[in-house]
Amino acid sequence: MILKALYDYYHRSGDLPVLGMELKEIGFIIVIDKYGNFLRFEDRRIDKKSAQKFLVKKSVGRSSAPVANYLYDNSQYVFGYSDKGDMENMRKYFEVFKAKVEEIYDVFSDNVALKAVYTFYRQDPSIMVEIMQNDPLWTDIIKNLNKKYSIFSFLIEGDTEIVASKRELINLEYDDNEILGRPCLVIGKHSKTVEVTTATMIPGSQATAKLVAFQVNSGYDSYGKSKGYNAPISEEAEFAYTTALNHLLRSDSHNKFMIGSRTFLFWASSNSDASKASEDSLFALFGRTEDDDPNKRIELVRHTFMSIFSGDLPANKDDRFFILGLAPNSARIAVVYWNELPLREFAGLISKHFTDMEIADTDARKEKKPYMSLYSILGSVTLGGKSSDATPNLPDAVVKSVFQGLPYPFSLFQACIRRIRAKQSINITRAAIIKAYLNRLNDNNNNKKLDIMLDKENQNQGYLCGRLFAVLDKIQEDANGIHSIRERYMNSASATPAMVFATILNLSTHHLEKLNGGGQIFYERLKQEIISKLDANGFPAHLDLQDQGRFFVGYYHQRQTLFSSDKNNKTEE
Repeated sequence: MILKALYDYYHRSGDLPVLGMELKEIGFIIVIDKYGNFLRFEDRRIDKKSAQKFLVKKSVGRSSAPVANYLYDNSQYVFGYSDKGDMENMRKYFEVFKAKVEEIYDVFSDNVALKAVYTFYRQDPSIMVEIMQNDPLWTDIIKNLNKKYSIFSFLIEGDTEIVASKRELINLEYDDNEILGRPCLVIGKHSKTVEVTTATMIPGSQATAKLVAFQVNSGYDSYGKSKGYNAPISEEAEFAYTTALNHLLRSDSHNKFMIGSRTFLFWASSNSDASKASEDSLFALFGRTEDDDPNKRIELVRHTFMSIFSGDLPANKDDRFFILGLAPNSARIAVVYWNELPLREFAGLISKHFTDMEIADTDARKEKKPYMSLYSILGSVTLGGKSSDATPNLPDAVVKSVFQGLPYPFSLFQACIRRIRAKQSINITRAAIIKAYLNRLNDNNNNKKLDIMLDKENQNQGYLCGRLFAVLDKIQEDANGIHSIRERYMNSASATPAMVFATILNLSTHHLEKLNGGGQIFYERLKQEIISKLDANGFPAHLDLQDQGRFFVGYYHQRQTLFSSDKNNKTEE
């Protein structure tokens, strides 16, 4: 299912390398003259993490035996050097690459550029490395040998195209015997089977990590088969899915986002306007972008998905959306999440996330970042405010809730309550998380849902206690300009209201005396309005965790309403 979706994406894209080719990051170029003499290294890095990409012949799949790439490779193969072993241990890799150059030269002996590379390998490898070590770039090169872009190829002095990219040197003919080949499990076509698949490195994985791999002689073989023959994939299908996957994983991709060690990829099944808009919008919601007005961007995302769901932005009936979650796992890549569903249904689920997370907002908050994005949600429940510090399974659970319309994870709700207690304050993101969690949890029962704004008809005891606590906090703020009631009593008031409300109501009486007549009347009426809706037996002795959540939402709602009232009064003055 996953491989077929990636195979289809390759053919949908249209601008990806043809069968047998790939765009490869090559960080360093070996410049030689037409006689094969080393002249210098050229640095083709773009930044610390990426380098220029060149269209070259597709890299080979590797297991334990050394296999050389076509006129490009890492330092072990190209000039027999590694920081993890001596020259003698590296000699076998060098000899394999040298033999590959000689093999290509036998076919293209008339090519001037290839003849220069062939001559380059006529010299002793130890002398070759000794000359290279005098180049100014050498120190920088050996510091970065473990980087993905630490790949080397050749350029003839005065030429503009590296040798590995010269189309006249690349033979893409395939002997694809449809009769004798095994049936491909991806496309159903009888074809030559790939023994070892191409590496598709993700952040945090080894450079040789693969999505599909079989460990030799480790219990994974069956019926006398080994390697890729355990689950036959044709060369065509393997090339298509690995090329598509590497394209989605590229550093500047707008079809991925990362949370901690997890990499999430997403794509639509067609090139329709709705499909393209959904991909762009999901990246804007979950990806990291530089934007002068992130709130405006989130509003555009909301509008896009709601337009697709409502039909204002038409989507084809067969349009589907795919989400793939990957994590590094030793030499392989682990699939931690996979989901595919109709595009319109997916748009409805994202719209539901916006609806569930929506909560009253005023100009009072200092942080102007959007509060509905995945980074904001996870960052608001961690100690340092960084989404990468979230517990390992939390990002997966939140993504699953958003993309499948499931209840938000209890661990998110629990972490949110803990952070509120630790900070003795509640911001918009934490209030929105609690509201969204409780509302989705109560989708299938008769409990009253929490509204976006203050709900004066909500008679839940936890919600009313939160409203009353907000009023008492605001009275103290207006009277003395401090929040000692909140800082000292919020945690106990949200868990065991009966133990503390008598004390803070008594304190509030003294605070009211410092206000003018109008303020005293306003707050006294508001207090009595809320208290009149509490249970006749008085404040509850204990609030369960869900009602503690309602306490904090009630507190937040009431504070927002009081702030709006203050703002309106100042405007009228």
